[in-house]
Amino acid sequence: MFSWWVRAYFSLIQIPVKLFVKSKPIPTDPISELDLDISKPILYVLPYNSKIDLMVVRSLCLRNQLPDPLEGNEINGKKVPAFIYIDKGPGIFASNQQQNKSIAILRDYISAHQHNHELDIQLLPVSVMFGRSPDKEGKKKPSLQVLGATYKLYKIIVSGRDCYTRFSRTVSFKNIQVDNQQDLSVLAHKLARVARIHFAKQRTASVGPKLPVRQAMLNKLLNNVALSEAIQEEAKSKHISLDKAKKNALSMLNEIAANFSYRMLRITDFILTWAWHRLYQGLKVTNADPVRELAQNGHEIVYAPCHRSHMDYLLLSYVLYRQGLVPPHIAAGINLNFWPAGPIFRHLGAFFIRRSFKGNKLYTAVFREYLAELFIRGYAVEYFIEGGRSRTGRLLDPKTGMLMMTIQTLLRGDPRPITVVPVYIGYEHVLEVATYANELRGAKKQKESLWRTLNAFFKLKKLGFGYVNFGQPIPLNQFLTNHIPDWREAIDPTGTQRPNWLTPTTNLLATQIMQRINASAAINAMNLCCSILLAADQRALTKVRLLENINYLLRLLKNIPYSNLITIPDETAEQLFEHAKEMGKFVITTDEVGEIVGLTTEQAVLMTYYRNNIQHLLIIPAIVARIIIKHNRISLDEVIHQVKLLYPLIKSELFLYQNEEQLVTYVQQIIHSYAELNLINYSPDKLVLNYLKMSGMQLIASSSRDTLQRYAIAFSLLQKDPTISRSSLEKEARLIAERLSVLHGINAPEFFDKGVFSILVASLREQGYLDDKDGANLQKIDKMNDILKPLITTRVMQTIDEINPLKS
Repeated sequence: MFSWWVRAYFSLIQIPVKLFVKSKPIPTDPISELDLDISKPILYVLPYNSKIDLMVVRSLCLRNQLPDPLEGNEINGKKVPAFIYIDKGPGIFASNQQQNKSIAILRDYISAHQHNHELDIQLLPVSVMFGRSPDKEGKKKPSLQVLGATYKLYKIIVSGRDCYTRFSRTVSFKNIQVDNQQDLSVLAHKLARVARIHFAKQRTASVGPKLPVRQAMLNKLLNNVALSEAIQEEAKSKHISLDKAKKNALSMLNEIAANFSYRMLRITDFILTWAWHRLYQGLKVTNADPVRELAQNGHEIVYAPCHRSHMDYLLLSYVLYRQGLVPPHIAAGINLNFWPAGPIFRHLGAFFIRRSFKGNKLYTAVFREYLAELFIRGYAVEYFIEGGRSRTGRLLDPKTGMLMMTIQTLLRGDPRPITVVPVYIGYEHVLEVATYANELRGAKKQKESLWRTLNAFFKLKKLGFGYVNFGQPIPLNQFLTNHIPDWREAIDPTGTQRPNWLTPTTNLLATQIMQRINASAAINAMNLCCSILLAADQRALTKVRLLENINYLLRLLKNIPYSNLITIPDETAEQLFEHAKEMGKFVITTDEVGEIVGLTTEQAVLMTYYRNNIQHLLIIPAIVARIIIKHNRISLDEVIHQVKLLYPLIKSELFLYQNEEQLVTYVQQIIHSYAELNLINYSPDKLVLNYLKMSGMQLIASSSRDTLQRYAIAFSLLQKDPTISRSSLEKEARLIAERLSVLHGINAPEFFDKGVFSILVASLREQGYLDDKDGANLQKIDKMNDILKPLITTRVMQTIDEINPLKS
């Protein structure tokens, strides 16, 4: 393909690339994540003429089993180049010759496809970036300029380890519509122009908007209309001078505002790379490509992750940076603003938020205007919609304040589309899990400190895998149009208007975000093993039984995936068990028959956290299994009927997404899967338990035990006293649950968690079981009790009936 001297020239360029450059591919596995078909020829498209970039791309292609761009492609018996440069590049020696040559190559490829429709050459855009430092306001020389040869050599020496190579989705020449009368040179020029626009957008998405001079931005905020009015109101209501009120507002802005530094980001990236490798065996990231597309298309992105650990703050920013995206500005609790973590987080884009805004109108206005300014300037923003870290492993009820402010920003008339991206973050070991268990038992929350954090960190060893799964994005403009068609009538540039629909619509959006977080959950070795062991009697199983039930759950989850975004491991049950075993959570005993795997009482409490991460995926299959076991012979219609009655309560508690029609289909699929697994004998009018496989069915069913017992407690109280108030119902139900956990050895801390019962009681009211005015609906309650009582063991049901909180 190339003459010997050209190859020698490329080999010479390869020397500094090998010495100084360690480029990171985006995505990390281009073939699988971009669905590349390496059996078909690939034409690599680079932004501009740079032999150094080509050598960086080549080294990554060889490392990732992609075709060598220097080898060329065989097209209709003729060898043609496998790479092109869209632009000639910088420098006084740059000419249009290379650019014209690329147009000619594009024209030849189009012509070849025109004459041979069986060809399927893939256009693969790929760009190399040395450093991603954003520009600063007032800076004359842009960071995104194309580098000349001399400066490029300097950059690879100083920034060779800060190099990213972005592979984009391919475009097939087969999909390019060609008119026989069309000039192919014109079409080739159009393709090149589209590629230039693509690369320009990509660079902007990777680097982000210009960084402001912090003090200048704060002064600008102080003088905007909405904040000026709030300052005047503060001075008037508190009888202080206008200057004093303004100083208070500036002090609040300084307390809140981030102070992003790319240098700190680079240092942190280096440290975190070391830390993740020390703590975890790897990070698994899925569905990031749609997010990159949103950023490239100019969307204002709001990341809304679940909150499991303080690690979340760093993990998501680290992952986004490694995925070629700009790390977001992050809403962090004011409790994290301690030295030296506070200043570091602030330089990484954290802005700090007080736990409560109540009674402080000036702080509310200051924070709202700062958040709006971030959106207006085009920064990605991240906030934890649960408000705080989950102590139980389940999603918490969402806090809607930040979300409401986001919608209010849209109502200012900003033309940029805002898109909310739900994010599932999961771990096979959460650093704070023991602390969470103590807090649920009543221990006082400990204040964060550097010493405690470092002490905990250096005691830790390999903690398995971490997971970041990006959920289905929610375009805010489209969401509002679907639910409030005339929402644009409420647009107010000052951002102070609160239309009547704002609160209910925000609540609806918050629920949808939580549902989409759960719909992108990660199933892993630890949460699978914990789910099964915690369902077993005495929290122990033989290894054979454990592996058998891991296989049941894997097949069940693969046969009827909860959504197309959940991730299910590809490993075998044996491999998953061995991986989980390495983390040292299980008690393994061996006798003449084989291994027995168990959990100590203390470990069982901690392991409920990981089980709860995927409880929403197992709850409906578990309830279906329990109904079949308890009734032995039952029709499919009756199973569906009972699940439909229970479903609204479960949906509220675990943020399930299915509507009634989807639920019916889902239950039918579960039944068919049980029949395929030979757990039941199935006919349309009769479902019969296979007693030879009863133990497997019981373990699946046990995942619903705690949930159904909580419901039984609440409905038993309502049946005894239909006039009970909501607060009394919540209090007395929790008291019974606490006693039940002691008397029957229920080790799950969330079984009597205040938040769980609060959601349950609110759901009872919403579903019409409880009414503030007329008391309880006895007819509906009796109907539910008829379903619940057979699903609870007689012993537990007797305990529930015997306990009377008012007499204790």
